[in-house]
Amino acid sequence: MPQHVRVVPPDPAWAEGYRRERALLMPVFGPLLVELHHIGSTAVPGLAAKPVIDIMPVVRAVTETDECRADFEALGYEYLGEFGIPERRYLRKGGDERTHQMHIFASDDVHAIARHLAVRDYLRAHPARAAAYGALKLELAARFPYDIDGYCDGKDAFVGALERDALEWRAACDLKNGSNKA
Repeated sequence: MPQHVRVVPPDPAWAEGYRRERALLMPVFGPLLVELHHIGSTAVPGLAAKPVIDIMPVVRAVTETDECRADFEALGYEYLGEFGIPERRYLRKGGDERTHQMHIFASDDVHAIARHLAVRDYLRAHPARAAAYGALKLELAARFPYDIDGYCDGKDAFVGALERDALEWRAACDLKNGSNKA
């Protein structure tokens, strides 16, 4: 059966859902973990989203997480390895109606980490842009309810521009904050 594309209004419970999952994951990662972040649309208050909590663990080395596979599976995750993105580990939970997904990166993959955090933080700081993104996602989910590729293709141009703007915004913020430290 094709994946059901469902975008729903913002739900404040997503933040608590992340905190609960974080508490389950921390012992599995143990000393491998450098940081753990709530990313994606469910991490942006007020943003319509697919009801899937995206989690980005940052670890010393992604290959070390392969040894934790059975522990992740015991928590209900499907361990899919790189899943199309070299040097990443991807896990999902909830079967066809996914509830969580993890994108694990090594701490030296600074571009991937910065990109995800910049987009999240930019959308949090720019509610009009977040609202436009939410409206686009709602429209695409209505047009492509069982066509994840159509849904994703419809977001590509917007997400590409969003990512560029977010990275420029983050660089400007970092420059401003750095110049304040001098």
